[in-house]
Amino acid sequence: MRSTCETIGSDLAGKHGPFPIQQTQREVTHVHEPNVADKNTPYWWEAAPVVPLPPQPLARKLDVAIVGAGYAGLSAGLALAHEGRSVAAFDAMNPGEGASTRNGGITSGSIRLDYATITRRFGEEKALAIEAEGKIAREFLYDFIRTEKLDCDLKLVGLFKGAIGYEQYEKMARGAEALAKKLAVESYPVPHSEQRNYIGTDFYRGGVVRMDIGGLHPAKFHAELLRVALATGLTVHSNTPVTSMERDGSGFRVETSAGTVQARQILVCTNGYTDGANPFLRRRLVPVRSRIIATEELAPEMMARLMPKRMMMGEGRELGFYYRPSPDGRRILLGGRDSSRVGDPAAPTLRLRNGLVGLFPELEKVRLSHSWFGNVAMNRDMLPRIFEKDGVVYATGFCGSGVVWAPWVGTRAAYKLMGHGEQARTAFDFRPPAAIPLYHGDPWFMPAVIKGYALLDRIAWWRASR
Repeated sequence: MRSTCETIGSDLAGKHGPFPIQQTQREVTHVHEPNVADKNTPYWWEAAPVVPLPPQPLARKLDVAIVGAGYAGLSAGLALAHEGRSVAAFDAMNPGEGASTRNGGITSGSIRLDYATITRRFGEEKALAIEAEGKIAREFLYDFIRTEKLDCDLKLVGLFKGAIGYEQYEKMARGAEALAKKLAVESYPVPHSEQRNYIGTDFYRGGVVRMDIGGLHPAKFHAELLRVALATGLTVHSNTPVTSMERDGSGFRVETSAGTVQARQILVCTNGYTDGANPFLRRRLVPVRSRIIATEELAPEMMARLMPKRMMMGEGRELGFYYRPSPDGRRILLGGRDSSRVGDPAAPTLRLRNGLVGLFPELEKVRLSHSWFGNVAMNRDMLPRIFEKDGVVYATGFCGSGVVWAPWVGTRAAYKLMGHGEQARTAFDFRPPAAIPLYHGDPWFMPAVIKGYALLDRIAWWRASR
């Protein structure tokens, strides 16, 4: 099983650890063309490279074996090690080499389903609990970063979300006002006449702001989380896939590429990189490519025009873009869905570049320094999840918002394993996601799904422009 998807790597040589720097993904440098990025590796890896860990002795007996060493696995391992449990995390790649270091670093903690849909499917009590938990999970993340003194460029600058048309703006404005009233979150509408105070484009017809959202450097965050977890007593085995898990008396026999481990409990924290070693989970999680591009360094006066408040950015399209300034405020990073399934074709990069220029026409001649992709994992409920199956506990299904949800859900799962009832309480602890018919790990249907969303966006745009 592969590690959870939502942040990779860090500078484990120097301040982030004693290990030698080694680039673990082949880096391609292109001859300069205006529509092609110079590198196909994550921009984040420049400051925080992905590195293998030195081989560790394999403990024959453990209290807890964790599958995956991304945000969720490390957060769970840290909580367990704090309580004196013997615990080891096994990752099929280098720790964090899934989405943990490939994501945009936006602390949105968003839920794909709106409040009305959650209420219809799961009831009002569950919907209210999920809404409230988003606020708590963000506060947990920020407090953890401050308490542990994690050097990951966290800045609570807020998020602006652009509306496609005035009808959507009115709906978003009502939602922002309700959020402020119900959860005391600083959230407010921005009419089109004031939009340029937040973003240097007329593309949207107004938008909304949330001030409880910010940005961080995802690879630095993973590196710092790894540093703290190792210091607390967690053992992490990199490039050590788990190949099978079987009941063995009151515990489990865990087969890994490095040997067999007896574990009293198992916690699975894989997400968008779940492989065939766990067919039950694989039938319930769909890996979806998300791609991000980064511009070359821009002039300070240009950044001041385009992103005057240096906020995180999103929009109301089904296939909408998310974008942000780099932590040093010198580049723009923009991400969105990637419908490709194999290789690293140029078309998805061109789509994102066209989207960037559509927002900011003055960037038409700007060079792209990086373009990369990673897998997020969607499920039929579109909700993060803790559940138990045959005695194994799972923390997974972050649906593209793992910067907030993976540490939160991973930590709640650790408390569940330790029997800490109140600390383990979460609205996301319920039944497993439903299996997807005719799906066994190959998301053959995703190009058609993305085309369907694109059609919805065209219809919404046509309605907004009438």
